[in-house]
Amino acid sequence: MSHSASRRIALGVEYQGTAYAGWQAQRAATVRTVQETLDGVLTGIAAEPITTVCAGRTDTGVHAAAQVVHFDTFAQREPRAWTLGVNSRLPADIAIRWAAEVPNHFHARFSALRRRYRYVILNRPLRTALAANSALLVRRQLDVERMHQAAQVLMGERDFSSFRAAGCQSRTPMRRVEAIAVCRVGDLVVIDITANAFVHHMVRNISGSLLAVGLGERDSDWLAWLLEARDRRLAAATAPAHGLYLVAVDYPEEFSIPLADTGPWFLEKLL
Repeated sequence: MSHSASRRIALGVEYQGTAYAGWQAQRAATVRTVQETLDGVLTGIAAEPITTVCAGRTDTGVHAAAQVVHFDTFAQREPRAWTLGVNSRLPADIAIRWAAEVPNHFHARFSALRRRYRYVILNRPLRTALAANSALLVRRQLDVERMHQAAQVLMGERDFSSFRAAGCQSRTPMRRVEAIAVCRVGDLVVIDITANAFVHHMVRNISGSLLAVGLGERDSDWLAWLLEARDRRLAAATAPAHGLYLVAVDYPEEFSIPLADTGPWFLEKLL
């Protein structure tokens, strides 16, 4: 390649995770992932091999309204080529929301200050065909105020061993939760959590335990007891993946990362 220097490009990516085995590319040729699909399209647009790095890896079936990725390329392309051009080749369940050239020291994962997730619950007696893969159906009425109050014990720097998947590879269970809220919008109940980072399955495990509180199966002070116990086996079952969305990643102002509406899209104008 004759170009003198590479450029670092950041992208805002949204995807419906239903058809994918998570974000991370895998060795198995039969496994379809978001990263593999995106990298393949970017490679075609750039006319050179492209490998993306993401802000936060999502699991099988988990969605993203505002994933952030970066990649290095020698290709000279305007932002329009990285948005319209890539979108024209991506499948319908993955889309680029914005593109920007960033300094070479920007890193989608390590430069991030905090991440925000939303777990979405459809709380009504009858199921819906439209949101079958977009929200968890809970037929019994949830006590949202009770869930919200119970969740506040999770604020601050805490040991999240009780909400950490057994296979988590993080060196420490310590994370800092900066905001957590549970609210109702019609038939939708939303668990909204912002933290500096998350251990594996942390949001889904917290959501599962908050559901037990909201259904009256556990007392409102149960989460405080779970935190102290530091034992994943004592918490509730992990909430299913299809209700979870990565909705925001924040970075220092120096990088001028575009701010997108906090999703998923059907909540953008409601919350």
